Amino acid sequence: MSKHVVVALGPVDAGTVGPVLGERVTFVTDPTPDDLAVAEGAIVRADQHVDEDFLQRTPRLRVIARTGVGVDLVDLAAASARGIPVVITPNSGSRAVAEGVLAMALHLTKRLQPLTELVRAGSWAERSTVPVGDLDGATMGIVGYGRIGRRVGELAAAFGMRSLAHDPYSPVPSELACGDLGELVESSDVLTLHAPLTEGTRHLVNKELLARVKPGTILINCGRGGLLDPDATLAALESGRLAGVGLDVFDPEPALYHPLFDHPEVVLTPHLMGMTRRAMTLTFRDAARGVADALAGREPAAVANPDWNHRKATA
Repeated sequence: MSKHVVVALGPVDAGTVGPVLGERVTFVTDPTPDDLAVAEGAIVRADQHVDEDFLQRTPRLRVIARTGVGVDLVDLAAASARGIPVVITPNSGSRAVAEGVLAMALHLTKRLQPLTELVRAGSWAERSTVPVGDLDGATMGIVGYGRIGRRVGELAAAFGMRSLAHDPYSPVPSELACGDLGELVESSDVLTLHAPLTEGTRHLVNKELLARVKPGTILINCGRGGLLDPDATLAALESGRLAGVGLDVFDPEPALYHPLFDHPEVVLTPHLMGMTRRAMTLTFRDAARGVADALAGREPAAVANPDWNHRKATA
């Protein structure tokens, strides 16, 4: 019985995906053009392009699995036209990203960086000059109440925080719902962004919205880089309206330098909050499971292009 060939685009741990794919699959971590020509499945890291050229080089392809949920670099229309499902892994990194949000909130609220510098400089007597805040009793404002937003709310509750959420697309429990984004901003001590990036949400956090935050607010973006205007964000920091900013995502990526990066109350991470050791293992497993399902004629659990033709893909 011939084996299915599944290829990797970008680094994928063969030891994790191999057992999920099963014995009938040959997994190729560094595919040649000949491997691509016979590949029936692909596990693709989120920074890899899947375009018409790639699809032309993979004429036997039946399934694409992305590590994560972003499909900005995938030609979904071309995949759908070929009957190829684009599998995503929405559940694997959600908890890790939410932990990243709370890590940034704690870092900025507890002023860890300036306090570290104070101790290093031998300036113990000046410790009272660095005000330290609290999450207990504060309000977490969640913009986008999907999987990650909900988990942020759960973690915030464990710190004694009250949560409010705004999401025009997904249902929010009545006790948390804030239908007006401006009102949410005015009520929040920590504002965290988890909305999808669309034409309507690009620079959602802009000069006008930031004018409504209460002084001392912390802003965290672990969603999409384009959700905030960096110039307006820097101005809000310099005026004291924002007390701190945490960024894990940027527009574009890799990040291009912006003066915001130099502000002492900014913490930066290179889009890694959802890529912890455990999260990456879960992501690889979920991606491999989606590929195995498609090759077996089963519909994968999470697909980014719902208009793909299941019958065509399994023909």
